Amino acid sequence: MRRVRQLFASPARVRESDFLRREVAARMHERLALVKLAPQRVLDAGCGEGADLPSLQKRFAEAQTIGLDAAPEMLALAGARQSSAWSALNRVLGQWLPERMQDKLGVASQAHLLAGDFACLPFSANAFDLVWSNLALHWHPQPDRIYAEWRRVLRVDGLLMFSCFGPDTFKELRAAFATADRHPHALPFVDMHDFGDMLVGAGFSTPVMDMETITLTYETVDKLMADARAWGGNPLATRRRGLFGRKAWEGVVQALEKMRRADGRIPLTFEIIYGHAFRPVPRTTASGETIIRFDLPKKQ
Repeated sequence: MRRVRQLFASPARVRESDFLRREVAARMHERLALVKLAPQRVLDAGCGEGADLPSLQKRFAEAQTIGLDAAPEMLALAGARQSSAWSALNRVLGQWLPERMQDKLGVASQAHLLAGDFACLPFSANAFDLVWSNLALHWHPQPDRIYAEWRRVLRVDGLLMFSCFGPDTFKELRAAFATADRHPHALPFVDMHDFGDMLVGAGFSTPVMDMETITLTYETVDKLMADARAWGGNPLATRRRGLFGRKAWEGVVQALEKMRRADGRIPLTFEIIYGHAFRPVPRTTASGETIIRFDLPKKQ
């Protein structure tokens, strides 16, 4: 995780990739609209620059929203954006509301921001009704631990909704770099079915998983590589440490050039996995005793 925090320590470096996060977030909200939910507390796990927070606050205006991320630099930007948005709104409200009411509204309208590890959340059990995570899960090396934590902090019948990259993401880059060496140049993203098994293993009920492919196209190899780096780069401990030689790089470029489609553009694939699941009513007590539920017949 330290390497991941380093890769995301510069918000400007990853900003060019935000357009896809916004698109995926919109598609997550379409799925969320199908679920009847009125949460009191919402957690955005991996909130980054905080771009998803306003839409969550708008959808669940009565809920307290908390944004958590492992990179303090991203949280600092999220905080600055919130302050800027509130300042703009404050100028408008100042024409009608007294200052005391403006301050109270400002505190209530801003999300709380915290730094933390997905797999060791700084919250008590049963703290949230909704855990939302947009394109962040794949950066952690132990997603099964994350699911266990997310289940711990969810209340009974609470909802987990997330998106992440699947195995076909960056398949063109993998194929191109494979012509140069055997080192991994991208994360080995987890399969959708494995995520479903992890959710069940962590104690979630009836997980729903689906996947779609989004293909971006580029005029140049340089722009494609710039966007790939903007997605966070390669945090693997087994990544190549030495310099990439000129001849090897030329081979990678040639491999990508050969992938140009009929329209002359180079494709870059993103496999997007979507999942949601509920925390079920417990079947055993803390001491391991089985809970048996039954309803008395209604009186006639």
